[in-house]
Amino acid sequence: MTEVHVFPLRVYYEDTDAGGIVYYANYLKFAERARTEMLRGLGIESGCLLNKENILLTVKNCQVDYRKSAYLDDPLEVHSVITHVGGASLCGEQKIKCRGVELVNINIKLACITSYGKIARLPIKLRSKFKTICLT
Repeated sequence: MTEVHVFPLRVYYEDTDAGGIVYYANYLKFAERARTEMLRGLGIESGCLLNKENILLTVKNCQVDYRKSAYLDDPLEVHSVITHVGGASLCGEQKIKCRGVELVNINIKLACITSYGKIARLPIKLRSKFKTICLT
């Protein structure tokens, strides 16, 4: 089963720069929130990963393509998919849209690490959950 997770949000004054346009780094915040909610939808909470499994999912690589700007009060949606599940990593794609128009495309790789910063394998239970919504 392939699933696209959609996270709705709205642009607030705090998200914009002096010109009323969303500040470029805030798109990464929007994407982070969407990934967190996608994981929560799978029954995975970030705090529990650390407390129960002694692992974290951290950004290893992130490529962002800014295509158009969002503005104050715009309704946005972050569309997130997992594109690959590896032994110690996940890859995903996120598209931030406004009224169906793609504004930002993000390709991201998350690495699984211990609380000490060492690479760790994804636990089998987690890998299985991720694979249920993975594109490949």
